Formats: sequence, structure tokens, C-alpha cells
Amino acid sequence: MKSMLDEQDRYKEIRPYNDSEVPAAIDRLINDDELISAIARFRFPRAVNYLGWLLKPLIRRAFRKKVQGVRTVDDVQQQVAHFMEHMIATTTDGVTYSGLENIESGKGYLFISNHRDIAMDPAFVNWGLYQCGLDTVRIAIGDNLLRKPCATELMRLNKSFIVKRSAKGPREMAKTFSELSSYIADSLGEGHSIWIAQKEGRAKDGDDRTDPAILKMFYMAGKQKKISFVDYMQQLNIVPVAISYEYDPGDDAKGKELYETSVNGSYQKGEFEDIESIVSGIVGYKGRVHVSVGQPLTNGFETPEELAVVIDKAIHQQYRLFASNQLAAKMEDKDITAEQRRFFEQRMASIDEKWRNIVNATYAKPAINQRDGV
Repeated sequence: MKSMLDEQDRYKEIRPYNDSEVPAAIDRLINDDELISAIARFRFPRAVNYLGWLLKPLIRRAFRKKVQGVRTVDDVQQQVAHFMEHMIATTTDGVTYSGLENIESGKGYLFISNHRDIAMDPAFVNWGLYQCGLDTVRIAIGDNLLRKPCATELMRLNKSFIVKRSAKGPREMAKTFSELSSYIADSLGEGHSIWIAQKEGRAKDGDDRTDPAILKMFYMAGKQKKISFVDYMQQLNIVPVAISYEYDPGDDAKGKELYETSVNGSYQKGEFEDIESIVSGIVGYKGRVHVSVGQPLTNGFETPEELAVVIDKAIHQQYRLFASNQLAAKMEDKDITAEQRRFFEQRMASIDEKWRNIVNATYAKPAINQRDGV
């Protein structure tokens, strides 16, 4: 098989940056006025309006100093690891893992995950792999989240590859997804694992379901080689991943979107809403977090639709239920403490009453799916 180094030009528009591209990308970020302004607004929201002229050069200087030793992709991963330690300590009550002992070093896995948080889902998977001394994953990210040049730079530095959701027309879409399918196959073949959500967008209603279209995209590279669907999908080492958050920092925003969609028939996102969702997911309180890594799927399916059902059942059963899920679903458990009950009730009381029931249902859904086996 050709080395991925030989394929760089082929995948140049979508692949993560390699070591030789890191220094230039870092320089572009340091000189990106929009990024520096965003950092200033986030760190100094009150002072930025009248002291921006002073703050921005100081932020740029501090940023340059912090990344002066970052020259390779591994250096970037080390920086992310330091950030993760701080984030876990300040926004969670602990992160636990199960199933990582089944992952072999140097082998490529296709991690198909439920999707609740734009940035944190793959970050928590990577943290577990990193703690076990395993290589971190290459992360699929939609180009709808990369409207700003600095966002593209940051994501591609952090081993993200681009899914061109903006492709229009049958011919362009076929070309785009064929390229993506080949990139994923080549990455796995060289021992690089992939993280991708089970469907486009987050499961805002808490109902984790795999879109068969994602699986059909994976198979495009196999179909071109005239390999059967079952045989090809077995080669990909598909591993279902269930990520559970005791509390979702974006629960109120998701509830509002679902409410307005149900009332008005649609919901219009603000210009910076995706970025705001990313920030709230990073800095917001999550309670306990659990990441459950399943076994590679090898049988029980013959079609994309059947494979989707197999993945869904695995994710539903692996999902670690917390008191928030059980209380929302009215599934009593003797291990639920009075403090947990009180916190959940306070959390629900803080949600706008117009979409409070919707938010409650999002917490209940994983428990219902697990109970009913659907």
C-alpha cells in the first residue's frame, strides 16, 4: 500500500496537518486578528471594548510565548493534554473509561460514536487513549464548523480532517464522499484510528441513532474494489463508542432549538452559535463523564441498515446511565442520593419552562433506549 506521505497531495484539502506544516500554521494563528480578538473577548469581556488596543498585543505576545516550542503534531497533542487536565479538574466530577483494554497499539480502529458535544466527545476519547499510551485518533469534523480560517487551522493542527458537508449536487457529493471514504480506508490501513459521529450533527434529543448513509460512505472505497459490504466493513475494525455526560452544558440551548423547531417548523442559528456551543461545552459543568469503548463489530449484519441497528444496540447498552438519566425517566434507584435528586431538580428548575419537558426528555432517552433495547 502506498504511504500516506505519497498521498498528501491527493488529500491535501481535507487531511490534518503533518509535522512540516505545523510551524507555518502556528504563525498564521498568532497573526490572526480575529482569533486574538476572540480570546480577548472571552478572557476579558468587560475590558476588551475600551482596552482592546492594549490587551490584544499582550495576548498575542503571551500566545507566541506559549506555543514557541510547538513544532510537530505530537507537540500539539502535548499542549492539548495539558489543557485537558485543567478542563477535567475544573468542569467535571471525574472521567472514567471502560473497554480501552481491548484496543491494540499500532492498529487502526474506526470509532463510531454517539454525539453530544462538538469538541468534547472526541477529546474525551483521545484523553483515554493518551492515558493508556495509545495513539490519538484522527477526528472527522464538518466544514460547517470551519467558517473562520482560525477554526480550520486549530482543527487541522489537532488531527482533524474535514467532512465537506457543503458539497452540492450529485456529482460533487459523490466525489467528496468517495475521497473521504478512501482517506478513512488509507488512514486505517496505516494504523491511524478515526473518530466519527454516528450521524451528522449532535443528538440534541438524546436519541443516539446511526445514519446508514454514513456507513454507505465508508463502503464506497470497498465497492470500488468489488469487495462485499460485510467483508469490507469487517476490515475497518468498527468500534461503537458511548459517551455519557451526567449533565450537558448545552442542555438549555438544545432544548430551546428543539422547542422553536417544533413551534415554528425551523430554527435559525446565529452566526457564532456553533462557536458558542463549543465554548460552553468546554467550560460548562458536566458532572461525571464516562466513555465506553466496545468490541470491534464482526457479524450480525449484511446491509448498512442492519449494521446501523447493531451499532445502535451496542451504544445503547454501553451507555453509562447517571442519576440525571434515571430521575428524568422516573426510574428509581436506591443508589440515587438526596443530593443528586436535589441537584437534578434545581437543574430542571433553571431551564425555561417552555422547553423544560423537552430537556427532561433528552436526559431520559438513553435510559429508555437501554431499558427497551431499541
